[in-house]
Amino acid sequence: MTDHAIGRPPVHALLADGTTVCIRSVVPGDHDQVQGLYEEMSLENLRLRFFAASRRSAALAAGRACGPPRPGFRALLAETGGRVIGLAEFDTGGDGDSAEISIAVADGLHHRGVGTLLVEHLVSAARAEGITTFTADALSENQEVLQLFADLGLRTTRHFEGPEVRCVVGLDEDDSYLSAVEARGRAADVASLESLLRPEVVAVVGAGRKPGSVGRAVLHHLHTGGYAGRLFAVNPGASSILGVPSYPSVSSLPKTPDLVVVAVPAPEIPEIAEECGKAGARAVLVVSAGLDSTQAQALMAACRAYGMRLVGPNCLGISNTDPEVRLDATFAAGHPRPGTAGVAVQSGGVGIALLDGLSRLGIGVSSFVSLGDKYDVSGNDMLQWWESDSRTGLALLHLESFGNPRAFSRTARRVTRRMPVLTVDAGRTDAGRRAAASHTAAAATRTMTRQALFTQAGITATRSVGELLETAALMHSQPLPFGSRVAIVTNAGGAGVLAADACAEAGLVLPAFTPEMIDHLLAVLPDGAAVGNPVDATAAVTEGQLKDCVDLLVRRPGVDAVLLALVPTAVATATGDDLVRALTDAPAHRAKPVLAVRLEQDLPVKLLPAADGGTTPSYAEPQAAARALAHAAHRAAWLARPAGTVPSLDGVDTSRAREVVATFLAAHPEGGWVDPSACADLLACYGIPQLPWAWAATEDEAVIAAERLRGPDGRVVMKAHWPGLLHKSEQHAVHLDLQGDAQVREAFRDFGTRFDGLLTGVVVQPLAPRGTELLAGVVQDEVFGPLVLFGLGGTTTDVLRDHAARLAPLTDHDVHDLITAPRCAPLLFGARGSGPVDLAGLEQLLLRLSRMASDLPQLVEADFNPVLATPSGVSVLDARVRLLPRRSQDPYLRRLR
Repeated sequence: MTDHAIGRPPVHALLADGTTVCIRSVVPGDHDQVQGLYEEMSLENLRLRFFAASRRSAALAAGRACGPPRPGFRALLAETGGRVIGLAEFDTGGDGDSAEISIAVADGLHHRGVGTLLVEHLVSAARAEGITTFTADALSENQEVLQLFADLGLRTTRHFEGPEVRCVVGLDEDDSYLSAVEARGRAADVASLESLLRPEVVAVVGAGRKPGSVGRAVLHHLHTGGYAGRLFAVNPGASSILGVPSYPSVSSLPKTPDLVVVAVPAPEIPEIAEECGKAGARAVLVVSAGLDSTQAQALMAACRAYGMRLVGPNCLGISNTDPEVRLDATFAAGHPRPGTAGVAVQSGGVGIALLDGLSRLGIGVSSFVSLGDKYDVSGNDMLQWWESDSRTGLALLHLESFGNPRAFSRTARRVTRRMPVLTVDAGRTDAGRRAAASHTAAAATRTMTRQALFTQAGITATRSVGELLETAALMHSQPLPFGSRVAIVTNAGGAGVLAADACAEAGLVLPAFTPEMIDHLLAVLPDGAAVGNPVDATAAVTEGQLKDCVDLLVRRPGVDAVLLALVPTAVATATGDDLVRALTDAPAHRAKPVLAVRLEQDLPVKLLPAADGGTTPSYAEPQAAARALAHAAHRAAWLARPAGTVPSLDGVDTSRAREVVATFLAAHPEGGWVDPSACADLLACYGIPQLPWAWAATEDEAVIAAERLRGPDGRVVMKAHWPGLLHKSEQHAVHLDLQGDAQVREAFRDFGTRFDGLLTGVVVQPLAPRGTELLAGVVQDEVFGPLVLFGLGGTTTDVLRDHAARLAPLTDHDVHDLITAPRCAPLLFGARGSGPVDLAGLEQLLLRLSRMASDLPQLVEADFNPVLATPSGVSVLDARVRLLPRRSQDPYLRRLR
């Protein structure tokens, strides 16, 4: 069923206790159910709702909610198990930007978040219709409703009139409201995962009597892993499997299972899921693969109908090493080692590699979830679980897809403030370039989009599973560096050179030592030592001398980390595990990271235990150590910077911009590239500066326009136009340096001859002054939302590909990063001696472009190339905008996948 009233299908969402409800628009067929909602209320609740205790109110309210559609009216209901448990409505009275709202919740279901969830969905629907304010009348004694409005996170005022109070709620979307929605969503999400990751009763369906089946392997792991709850098998042909009692069906189990593990052939899964739901199960783990679309839809329908969370299908399983749970519902080779790393993967093979690597390092896992095809439970869910479980100190993700990247980004930004979040940036080789696309669209690859998400969210993105483990070892065992300055100490000059090269390639800095520091180092090292950076302590260095050297370097303010590059020699014993352990014993080392490279090491990375209970990472290659240290430095820099804010902008006319979009799409229902006039109107709505221009459809109009627009030098530029023309330079559709009427006429005739049948007119502009040519643009990704690009522009933009990207809405920090990230950034700061360009104007242009893309989901591409930046100002010389008929999607609205 489609939710025609708000243009969206019905959605499922979580209440405060983790149970699932369906939110949808009311239809006429709901009349009896809605009337029943009111008729089952107590007289006291009816009085609070209608200001009078009358049973007649139920019929009147049902007729109002379920009547024919009318402008400005929306009614949403919440239902579970086919029963309506809540209703919320707004009514503008037919016009205006303010609507009156009312809420009703079934008796016995108060304080579970039903009303709040309905209001959040009403807020989203109202904003989409341009409504800016809700009003509500309540009795002053109705504390539940008054508290609901107070806790929404929206600006609310109250006006008392005798026994009644009028609440006025502003619907402006700001961070305080999003944070409040997030907090409610996080609590509900964590509550819904309790049955999955902390179940008291587990059943395994599909455990065979003979070895070799996946279900039997999962049952074996649960049984031998010491699962703390009740465990059952479901197999109609056995009374016991592996010593675990077995029953013929889920419905015949003596205890209702919290979690059911399903390992049966794909055609049987929908029926099993239905049985699980009817039996009262709260979570399902499907390890089976091979479901077709019909089976997948039936599985999801059963999970949603009965409020069950789902992991999988096609997954390795889940694990929680909490001593109170000891849940290992996987078919990995061995039991995960208990520890502090939370792991979520889509690939079972990657999951096995991470489990093995973390166990080998001694880090272990707090909980592990193989998401598989990720029908329901996602990486976002797991981040919120780890944030609240008090056991996880490190989050590792391997995600091949994102269901709601913008919600994931907000969650990750919050979680990464508390713990490192590491991921493998998979799929980097997809170039994603599109033929005949704008410069912006050609540059905006999925790789760039994903990297922007990771960067803005503070996620540490590595390039391989090995690099992920190497970085996890450092972040688990060592403090973060204060910066990127590294001191290298070696007992072999060649090893030191390799380490220095690796650090430089990773973007780390090797600072020079002061004369005083050199004297101190020479005093503790053997004769013949070279005390540059790297420090060559020679093969004769003793453990004590090397320890003193490291102590000096750690205490030096200009050093953020110490890297030891050691090789075994027959001269001294300063290369063994004992040395590295000794180096961590000194309290001074705990303030800065100390790590080792030992070229003879058999494993890529080890964590060597120290006497004080700590560990020191030891790497087999200097490149691995340098990469890990660079990741740690980047995380430290991200944490040191306060969270950015989206600046407010003056001179923005969103309503007018939406009118421009609506007018264009009414004339072009299929969408397309807008004409220069409409494009200029859109830019003007957002205060984006443009070089003066004029449209000319004839030769005479071009001459008149040129006469009006000529600058002091008398020269103008003429650009051909026809729908779909993107790369004017490649088409030789631009004439520069036109002087006098004769040259203007000749240029117009040239276009008319060469582009006969295409040309619809020309754009005439004054010749721009000299400056730096830049590119600014937006691509609206259907999954990730709008991506803002910035970098070098002009005719070389596609050749040099010097661009950076961030996801909108841009914060002040994002804009700073965009301007400083491209290789051409020094030109903007006056590297050629001409002084910096108008950086404040450039920031404003990017912020306004971001706002335009965030306001207008129909804007799928915007390409400003070139943008001319000079010390005196910033101006768009050429702009193209493409619109498509799209509905606004609220990425932060609480709903399940």
